[in-house]
Amino acid sequence: MRVGIIGSGYVGLVTAACLADSGNHVTAVDSDPRKIEALRSGHCPFFEPGLAELVSSNVAAHRLRFTIDIAEAVQGARVAFLAVGTPPKPDGAADLSFIESAAVGVARALTGPCVVVDKSTVPVGTGARLEKLIAANTEHPCPVVSNPEFLKEGTALNDFFRPDRVVIGAEDQEAGDVVAELHEPFVRNNKPILRMSRAAAELTKYAANAYLATRISFINEIAEICERLDVNINEVRRGMGSDARIGHHFMYPGLGYGGSCFPKDVQALASFGRAAEADCNLLEAVHRRNLAQRENMVRCIRGRLGENLSGKRLAVWGLAFKPETDDVREAPALTIIEALLEAGAEVAVHDPRAMESARAIFGRRLEYHIDPYDALPNADALLIMTEWMEFRSPDFDRIRAALKQPLIFDGRNLYSIKTIARYGFEYHSMGRPPVERVGT
Repeated sequence: MRVGIIGSGYVGLVTAACLADSGNHVTAVDSDPRKIEALRSGHCPFFEPGLAELVSSNVAAHRLRFTIDIAEAVQGARVAFLAVGTPPKPDGAADLSFIESAAVGVARALTGPCVVVDKSTVPVGTGARLEKLIAANTEHPCPVVSNPEFLKEGTALNDFFRPDRVVIGAEDQEAGDVVAELHEPFVRNNKPILRMSRAAAELTKYAANAYLATRISFINEIAEICERLDVNINEVRRGMGSDARIGHHFMYPGLGYGGSCFPKDVQALASFGRAAEADCNLLEAVHRRNLAQRENMVRCIRGRLGENLSGKRLAVWGLAFKPETDDVREAPALTIIEALLEAGAEVAVHDPRAMESARAIFGRRLEYHIDPYDALPNADALLIMTEWMEFRSPDFDRIRAALKQPLIFDGRNLYSIKTIARYGFEYHSMGRPPVERVGT
């Protein structure tokens, strides 16, 4: 099938590469000429495991092309995906200007009938709104289908190739069938293609993300209660998660959620929920709790090292909002680092993938180290901000020898209390009793 993809960002590029890999002929468009040239050469503008190789192989096979011309992308296309950003406005509402502009651009470039698929995360009613916009700018039949993505950064290819489910919201049965046909190669493991109304599909994406965010904020709130009552959150988690109705997924205490989806989606759902005169107190509390996690970590550090951190040097491992990505959007580490800098601290950082992303934000205000151990010498403490695999079994003797004092603040609960105590560290983690320094 011939497919056009409007937007070559995270969702657009993954969708384009995966659909091309299943035999479709895909043309992806982006307004940035430099990005397009890089993609034509097989270079991805961001890190996602396996994506660069997938792009390169499909470009070489002539199934995947890139252009800055929207007309070239949709010419002869049976399906055109809209995969552009819907960033938050100051009040948390989704900004739909980019997707509306993309829809109009597609409509004006059409040379025949086409199914437009909304892949972006949008408020309920957006599909109907886009359908009217498109109809006003073309004479060709062009039904709009909602097909929200459920990609996790770091595992996006597996999520696309082996989805838990595919959600298709369509008011036009035939248009929904076309989108289902595109996804059938990926559900041969008997995972469902869920057909529903367009509005229900739009709300499903927000509701799913908000629920997962709620689990994260809930366990973080329980973790704070544990800290105040000298209870180990891990024991509570085991007791809760063993209940089949609850499970262990997204029940890990830490610094809270970040990235491009959860923060904006929780706020957007609350925003259009309020506009519909619904009570959204829970969603608002989820967001507040998430921000509080970062504040609590800063409070813990300053409570131990002093309110004024002038003359203090801190080593930070982890900048990305999660492992296996270079994405620092809404990353807890950035908020915490900013607060530490404002308090007068010197900060040396390492991340396996997100160094350049952080450098674009902080510039020379930080020290950047390719080797994580190079960030440690003369530091007053080590801060763990992202749960990268390479941080899980470090050389504790080397860490202890490099630091001014054996002090670790762990925002991801990477280490067992028993292990940390054996190496003689003072250790502060999330929802677990602190480990006092032992030994010399």
